[in-house]
Amino acid sequence: MESCQIVIVTRSKELPAIECKDFFHSTELFHILEQTPGSTPYMVIAKDAHDVVHAHLLAVVNRRGSMLPPYLYSVGRIYGEGEYVDEAEKPQLFSQMLRAITTRLKRRLCLYIEVSHISKKMFGYRTFRENDYFPIRWMQVHNSLHSKAPEERLDEKMKSRIAHVQEIGVTCSETTSKEEFDEFYKILRNFYRFKFQRFLPKKKLFELLQKSPNCRIYTVSFKKWIIGGCVVVYSRGNAYLWYMATKRKSFAKCRPTTMTIWNALQDSYKRGFQHLHFMNVGLPYSKNPIRETILHFGGKPASTNHWFRCSIGWVNRLLKWINRE
Repeated sequence: MESCQIVIVTRSKELPAIECKDFFHSTELFHILEQTPGSTPYMVIAKDAHDVVHAHLLAVVNRRGSMLPPYLYSVGRIYGEGEYVDEAEKPQLFSQMLRAITTRLKRRLCLYIEVSHISKKMFGYRTFRENDYFPIRWMQVHNSLHSKAPEERLDEKMKSRIAHVQEIGVTCSETTSKEEFDEFYKILRNFYRFKFQRFLPKKKLFELLQKSPNCRIYTVSFKKWIIGGCVVVYSRGNAYLWYMATKRKSFAKCRPTTMTIWNALQDSYKRGFQHLHFMNVGLPYSKNPIRETILHFGGKPASTNHWFRCSIGWVNRLLKWINRE
C-alpha cells in the first residue's frame, strides 16, 4: 500500500471530492453539522501523494452545558469506522486516522471521546488499546426486513396490542408541518433532559435532517396531541432509528413507543431496506423497557463495545481499571 498522509478538515470549503456511501461519514452530514450550533465536524482524510482519497472518517465535537448545575464541556463522537476505497487497507488506515483524530480532540480538551457502531466487535481492538481507549459492553438490536414482512415476525400479543391502539385512533405519519416538528422537538428535549450519556443536538440539526433525502422524521398522534416520534436515516441500504422519544406516562394507554417502532419498521420495509438498526438501546445488563419493547418486534440483539477515552489521565486510568476484562 502506498503511504498515505492524514489530514483533518473542519471547514466544508476545504473538503476534497469524496465518494460517500455511509451517511454517518458523508459530506452531507458534515455540512449539516457545520450549520448546527454547538457542533463542530472533523473529517479525517487519508490521501496519497497524488491527492487521491483512500479513506475518510467523520467525527463531531459537541458542546454540552447547563446553568443548573453550572457546567460546560465538549465531547467527541464517532459512529463506525469510516469509509475505505480498498477494504484491505482498512486496518492500517483506521489506525492512522484514529490516532490523528484522538490527538486533535485531546488538544481540543474534549472531556471524552466515544466511538460506537463498529461493524465487528473485535475490529480495531489493538488500535483502540494503543490509543488509551477502553471498552464498555453495549447492546445493539436490529430487525431484518429482507426475508419476511414485519407482520410475520410479531407474536400474537404484539399484534393484538397494535390493533388496539390503532382502533382507539393512534396514528403515525411523516412530519410535514412546522407545528408538528416543533412539538416533536419539544418531546425530544424533555426526554433527553435528564439523560447524562445521551446528547441531544440543537434544533437546527433536525431541521436540516428533515430536508435531506436520506432522512425521515415521523410523529405519533392521538386526537389533537403529538405524543411521540422518531428520526430515521438511511445509509448503505439500511435504515437507522437515530432518535426516538415519546410521552409514555401521560399517554400510556396509547403505547406511543410501540406505534413509533411499528411505523419505522413498516415504512423501512416498504422502501426496500435490508435492516432497521436501533442506534441506542442501552447497556446489556441494565433493565430497559424500550429495549424490551423493541425485542418484541422480532429484533436480533447482539453484544458489542462502545469505546471511550477520557482526556483526564487519572480518570481514564480508573475507568479502564473498572471496565477491565
